[in-house]
Amino acid sequence: MTLKPIAAVIVALGVGSAGAAYAADALTREAYKAEKDRIDAQYKSAKQACNSFKGNAEDVCKAEAEAAQHIAVAELDARNKGTVEAHQKARIVRAEAQYKVAREKCDDLAGNAKDVCVKEAKAAETKAKAEAKADRRVAETRTEAKQRTADARKDAAEASRDADYRVARERCDQLAGDAKDACMRDVRAKFGRS
Repeated sequence: MTLKPIAAVIVALGVGSAGAAYAADALTREAYKAEKDRIDAQYKSAKQACNSFKGNAEDVCKAEAEAAQHIAVAELDARNKGTVEAHQKARIVRAEAQYKVAREKCDDLAGNAKDVCVKEAKAAETKAKAEAKADRRVAETRTEAKQRTADARKDAAEASRDADYRVARERCDQLAGDAKDACMRDVRAKFGRS
């Protein structure tokens, strides 16, 4: 069973869009539609190429073509949305699609070998989904940590500014009359106080 032409299409759909999936730029509506149309055209071409196979080889070929389409669309959506959730969903779609292909390939086997093949495919899917979930949590934790750090730095800057304001006011208290009034106006202006 030789699936090399189909494998090239799958690589073009799956790997080619995998790297682009983590770009943060949302696509224009026209660009998104054009990319979706390209994915659909590649899917139809890959599926049509499967007609040259027979039996389970044809089923595997069609499963690979469908998997490549699902993965490419999910990665296109992730690239377009640019969210952690969308990237996790794309990884889950990839795991599920690869599982379906692996299950189809297991149909060439029989008995215990087939059972082992199915269990290995399911284990790979479970691991991939767990890793996607863990990576999402890590990304969310990093985002939250960055926000907490920014908030802490802002609070520290405000506390420092308040302390500097109190020191400047105290220096003005050493003066008297118009000099003290002028000093206080300057301090309030400098620190944005009324």
